[in-house]
Amino acid sequence: MATPLSFRNILFATDFSETSRLAGRTAAEFARHFGGRLHVLHVVPPINDPTPTAPGLRAAVLDLGGDLSFVTATATGLAAFEIVKYARRNAIDLIVLGTHGRTGFSRALLGSVAEGVTRRAGCPVLTIPPALVGAPARVTEADEVKEAASCLVCAAASQDDLVCESCRARIRGEALERKQGEERAGRR
Repeated sequence: MATPLSFRNILFATDFSETSRLAGRTAAEFARHFGGRLHVLHVVPPINDPTPTAPGLRAAVLDLGGDLSFVTATATGLAAFEIVKYARRNAIDLIVLGTHGRTGFSRALLGSVAEGVTRRAGCPVLTIPPALVGAPARVTEADEVKEAASCLVCAAASQDDLVCESCRARIRGEALERKQGEERAGRR
């Protein structure tokens, strides 16, 4: 027999972004619905972070309303690891966090905290995408048109790609040359 779904301890991990604010409101609604305690956590990167943590946490809690039971905390380290560690240490039933929607090169370069938490967490993880922050009521054809972006390598115009086709071809060519050079060196 299945037990009823209940979230008594909910963790809201924030980086003080607009997407995090929406995730915080969602976490607060879950806490209200289930009569649970809301844990608000901010992880400071291992390098010096200029973000003022204490005022940011206070503002995040005030934004969520005063009718909840709150626990605030900060941790220092890699965000995904610290969020999961906090969740295990505090018997968290649900983790709620915003995603920044990075893909491709920027995701590979900057990483995805949401993905890291989802893979490592021992409880359900609810991710709130950035599209919901200012989501239009419905998608129109104008929304479907791709905007011109610039290539991260050469800064030339690129059709919604992080790296333009010519830079992509050059990178592939350089990788192929390197591989062939390594194979030749192994034959000597």
